[in-house]
Amino acid sequence: MKVLNLYCGIGGNVAHWPSEWEVVAVDNHPDVVKQYRTYFPHHTVIEGDAHTYLLEHFRDFDLIWSSPPCPTHSRMQKGTRHTRRVYPDMTLYQEVIFLQHFFHGWFVVENVKPYYEPLIEPNFTFGRHVFWSNLSPCLDYKAPHFTMNGKSAINSGNAEGRKAMLEWLGLPPMEKNIYFKGSNCPGKAIRNCVHPELAHHIIKELIE
Repeated sequence: MKVLNLYCGIGGNVAHWPSEWEVVAVDNHPDVVKQYRTYFPHHTVIEGDAHTYLLEHFRDFDLIWSSPPCPTHSRMQKGTRHTRRVYPDMTLYQEVIFLQHFFHGWFVVENVKPYYEPLIEPNFTFGRHVFWSNLSPCLDYKAPHFTMNGKSAINSGNAEGRKAMLEWLGLPPMEKNIYFKGSNCPGKAIRNCVHPELAHHIIKELIE
């Protein structure tokens, strides 16, 4: 199975994928790419534009998983005190439409529940994630939810929270904190991960 993992982040979604799969991962953040390589040295990891890579190489793969950036769609856009507003990034919907109509393999496009009614109805929702896909996972499934001291802690960015989130994801400690442009939260790269058990559940029909 040849698999393309776009906007791969540090790789939470792939941790339970079969080791024999040939995975190509793409992300444009150098520190993210370095950390992914540390976690998954048997994958081919490319530092570059995932959106462009998809258009140029989609025919080379059997399965494509894409997690386009979520901040412009997130409910946090309306739930924070920030006064600067941005347009929703239409890259998300471009890829959904493109994969639905031109890709002949299996695909999954993941994002967070948006603050607006999705422009294209997702095929299924698990926890805080929405998915567009031609896979058919069992919908009677409860997505793992991160808690710390009995409370939801997915937004925790302190050292204790980052360590607990990585343990929850089943990932070793990171070599260093990763920061994204416009954010001073060192936990964002971890928080962006899709839990490995959830990702495994979605692709389970391809490996059983």
